[in-house]
Amino acid sequence: MSGTGKIAIVTGAGTGVGKAAAVALAGAGWKVVLSGRRRELLDEVASAIGAENTLVVPTDVTDPESIRALFDTTVQTFGRLDMLFNNAGIGAPAVPLEDLPLETWRQVVDTNLTAIFLCTQHAFRVMRDQNPRGGRIINNGSISAHAPRPNSIAYTATKHAVTGITKSTSLDGRAYDIACGQIDIGNADTPMGGRMKEGVPQADGSIRAEAVMDPLHVGEAILMMANLPIEANVQFMTVMATKMPFVGRG
Repeated sequence: MSGTGKIAIVTGAGTGVGKAAAVALAGAGWKVVLSGRRRELLDEVASAIGAENTLVVPTDVTDPESIRALFDTTVQTFGRLDMLFNNAGIGAPAVPLEDLPLETWRQVVDTNLTAIFLCTQHAFRVMRDQNPRGGRIINNGSISAHAPRPNSIAYTATKHAVTGITKSTSLDGRAYDIACGQIDIGNADTPMGGRMKEGVPQADGSIRAEAVMDPLHVGEAILMMANLPIEANVQFMTVMATKMPFVGRG
C-alpha cells in the first residue's frame, strides 16, 4: 500500500531514526513534516528528500506552545494529519541513581514523556475532527522499555512509561479510528546509539562493544507500520541489532 498524498509528522527528524523514518516515508509518497530543534539539520534532510515532499517546522518539544504551532502549521499547510511518529528523545549521563540531579530527571521526563503526551493530544484533536476521520500514531519506545542499562533510571523510566501511553492511546483512539503502535529499537547506529560499538557498561560491570544496525532498517519498519490500513495495527514491534545483548542473558 502506498502512502501517496498522506501527511506525516516526524519529531526529532534531523538525525538518526527520525531522519531514517522521514526518508522512508517520503520515498513511499508521504508528505513529511520535519520537526526538530535545529533548523539546519532539518533543512539538510529536506534537501535530501526533496522540498516538494517536506515541510520544515523547527520545534522544541519541551515547549507546549511550540508543539501547538507544529500541529497548527501542519493543518494550515496540508489540511489534515494521517500519521504522527513520536520520536524525539534524549538520554542522561550514566551516573549512579543516587547522584542524578532532579533537573536532569525533569529534562528527560519533559522530552521523552510529557512531549509525547502533548503531541498525542494534538494529533487526537486533528484526527478526530478531520474527514476522512482517523489516523495513526507510532511511538518510539526502546529496548529500554523492556530492560534497563546500568545507571539509566531516567531514560528507562520514561521508556517504560511510553508503553503505557501507547496502550492507553490505542484503547482511547478506537472511538476516533486512531490506531497507535510502538516500535522498540535496539542499537541503531545513530548519534545516540552508535556509541554501543565503542564499548558500553554491562550489567556485570564490564565494558563491552555491542553490535549495531543501520537505522535505515528502522525507517523501513516504521514505513511498514504506517502503510497498514487503519483497520490493522502493529501494536508493538522490536527491531534490534541481531547480536546485541538483549535476548537471553547477554
